[in-house]
Amino acid sequence: MHSDTISKILEACLLCSNTPLKISDLRNLFLSSDEVSNVDIEQHLLSLKDKWADSGLELVELSSGWRFQSRPEMQKYLERLNPEKPPKYSRAVLETLSIIAWRQPVTRGDIEDIRGVTVSSNIIKTLEERGWIDVVGYRDGPGRPSLLGTTKQFLDDLGLKSLTELPPIDSLGEEGLENLIDSSSSQTNNSQLNLHESN
Repeated sequence: MHSDTISKILEACLLCSNTPLKISDLRNLFLSSDEVSNVDIEQHLLSLKDKWADSGLELVELSSGWRFQSRPEMQKYLERLNPEKPPKYSRAVLETLSIIAWRQPVTRGDIEDIRGVTVSSNIIKTLEERGWIDVVGYRDGPGRPSLLGTTKQFLDDLGLKSLTELPPIDSLGEEGLENLIDSSSSQTNNSQLNLHESN
């Protein structure tokens, strides 16, 4: 198969997909007779990334695959196009998410020890419904409490490939995760993630 054709196929599929695509997903687009390897696909993705470097969109690799997304500098214009109000999260939700993100895996008891207050079931439910946290295991001990950790959706919404890309918590200041999520909100191609403390 001709190199230009491979690039066009990858570009079209990535632009039309509403979820990030892994290299294995992209590899499945081609027949075995096409002789397109994972290395070939990676090279074409890097070429596409360069091709789109001066546009309003960018091709990025996230934890769950590759996707096109708007560039951060396009955020203010996109907000005018879709003036929906972003969901509001309480300080308790943001603190809980911060603890899970930076100290995972953690139990609900660990979170309560750090925060100094009881963690409401609604807080955990809110984060699970958003797809940002999930049960990743169980701690050995009395009652075998659930261990909570962040998900690929959390990383994708922040525009990250892995947890190692999270900045040190100390460098974020008092607003912590809220600032990190606000700064990456323009990079998500689904919902806008501007978090504000609710009253």
